[in-house]
Amino acid sequence: MTEPIHSSTIAGWREWVSLPGIGVPWIKAKLDTGARTSSLHAFDVEEIQRDGLDLVRFGVRPWQNSNDDAVVVECPVHDRRHVRSSSGHVDERIVVLMDLVLLGRTVTAEMNLSNRDEMGFRMLIGREALRQGFIVDAGESFLGGRAPRRTRRANRGR
Repeated sequence: MTEPIHSSTIAGWREWVSLPGIGVPWIKAKLDTGARTSSLHAFDVEEIQRDGLDLVRFGVRPWQNSNDDAVVVECPVHDRRHVRSSSGHVDERIVVLMDLVLLGRTVTAEMNLSNRDEMGFRMLIGREALRQGFIVDAGESFLGGRAPRRTRRANRGR
């Protein structure tokens, strides 16, 4: 008997993802169906103009409590939005479009840039990205596997 083909991929509440367009092979993300847009930890955020385009330059540190493997990125500004944080505070954030690879599937997500130093995850994937073919199983984690052990161990606790 042949199993039916489903267009949705089941993901855990936390997964390792990659951001190939900005050179980040591994970042641990929380999948949050309560958040509309996705969010990425960014530091040294600077808006610039080049050839009439609004761009944003920022740094990304993919590892919690570590400066290892930090990258500096420039992206076109897609939008600016007022976002309510989990503590209820509203602030304006820059939004960029970014490809992310989750469980082997590449999707384009609207990513707001924020300081997530105090958060448990450097990245949050919201429902706009998840509705591109993912179902979240809140009882599961890392269904797509984990970052290579050597990589995780080298960056743990820094």
